[in-house]
Amino acid sequence: MADLYSYIPVHAVEQVKIYLSNWNVDIKVVSKRKSKHGDYRKTLSGSYQITINKSSNPYRFLITLIHELAHHVAFQEFGIRIRPHGKEWKITFQKLMLPLINPAIFPDNLLKVIAHHFKNPKASSDTDFRLVMELSSFDEITNKTHIFELVEGSLFSITDGRKFILGKRRVKRFECEEVSTQKKYVFSPHAEVTLVKK
Repeated sequence: MADLYSYIPVHAVEQVKIYLSNWNVDIKVVSKRKSKHGDYRKTLSGSYQITINKSSNPYRFLITLIHELAHHVAFQEFGIRIRPHGKEWKITFQKLMLPLINPAIFPDNLLKVIAHHFKNPKASSDTDFRLVMELSSFDEITNKTHIFELVEGSLFSITDGRKFILGKRRVKRFECEEVSTQKKYVFSPHAEVTLVKK
């Protein structure tokens, strides 16, 4: 468990230790997954397990850890019939995050965005554009570009090598066309892609 604490901000360690001593849940740090930052489940042996992506920056890692821990605590306190991201989970997530929303843990700009987000936390932090962008500013620098930074008609590729042409924005997402199949796909504005020179 000691290795776990190296992934979160140092001033959050004591509070997280208190949480983990109160609730019996196994935490595993795993390789980065495309579709999620973390998850929570009951194993076949009956124990409870949280997995979190290793490559997350310390602030995203901490938020993901508390998000998943809130599932465990909410199920323990309110029963297994509650909705995974219903009001019981939201209340629990807010309660667990409250002691951590302070300037000793989060930089000022990020702290303001987090404080606003936790007035009504979403099922996925990735649906909060401001939070995603502020968190991503603490990621390692890569050659990736966010979809919203591209101009319409740009050619880009995703991690599996497929290429797309950026189309128009449809409400919250961008409609794009896969080059090889001409099929239409939608991407969130903050999706990270690689710009391809034509």
